[in-house]
Amino acid sequence: MGDKIFAKLDNLLITTDGSEFSEGAVREGIRLAKNSGAKVTALYVVEFNPEFEALAPNLVEKMEIEAAGQLKGIKEKAVKEGVSCTIFMRRSDSPYKAIVDEAAGESADVIVMGRRGRTGLKRLLMGSVTAKVIGHARCNVLVVPRAANIYLRNILIATDGSRYGIEAASMAVGIAKRSAANLIAVSVVPSEAAPFIQAEMQKGLIAEKELKEAEKNVAAVKAMAQKEGISAEGIVAAGHLHEAILEIAKEKNVDLIVVGSHGRTGITRLLMGSVAERVIGHADCAVLVVKAG
Repeated sequence: MGDKIFAKLDNLLITTDGSEFSEGAVREGIRLAKNSGAKVTALYVVEFNPEFEALAPNLVEKMEIEAAGQLKGIKEKAVKEGVSCTIFMRRSDSPYKAIVDEAAGESADVIVMGRRGRTGLKRLLMGSVTAKVIGHARCNVLVVPRAANIYLRNILIATDGSRYGIEAASMAVGIAKRSAANLIAVSVVPSEAAPFIQAEMQKGLIAEKELKEAEKNVAAVKAMAQKEGISAEGIVAAGHLHEAILEIAKEKNVDLIVVGSHGRTGITRLLMGSVAERVIGHADCAVLVVKAG
């Protein structure tokens, strides 16, 4: 990874709950900070409520001792890599709010976190804390599955032409330029005809208007990339949106998917668009959720 990979990355907030689900976020967050010259704030939120503390004060103390040990370990890893790291532990009955508030207070450019946490059930796409942080944070959020490695060799940008998609595309182009990564621009025409078929093979099954719109979206990203002196591969697909995106990501050996927090169908009052949520929930690689200003 090259210097200053993200367009602006000075402060990076890594969140952990001490579970194995945070391992990828810690590892890749420190690596990202090292290669972009950013400083790190590591945050552990101890979830509690006054009633719980009254019933089991010793347990809360034990949790805080464990949290302190986890944070010390993260700082040691960061320092070993030459990364400046500040550690914080917070008590809160709303972990997502503590994370969002800390990110705002530290002027974080990106929040790096795991897909699930201690309370994340395997049947869920992702933990509710992760979903709420993405929904409420003002900055971008990088979700890193436990085993994911961000080498920035192949980056996929999923675009639908919405303002969220355009903002995400701009970010993806910037990252690709700085890291000399291959950029794949994907636009999917929603279709129930098949879970994933190249749109060219489905011209008789999907509306010509929708197909042209998808082609226009891909062309816009390619033009954006060309202005920055890089080339982008464009793919128009048809099928279920998240399935098509994930299938292409797997086929192209993508190690970072960039998406907007909402799409054309995203309603402002919702925390996050369903496509973004499903992509994050099922992706093997890291997913950067870009928030539109």
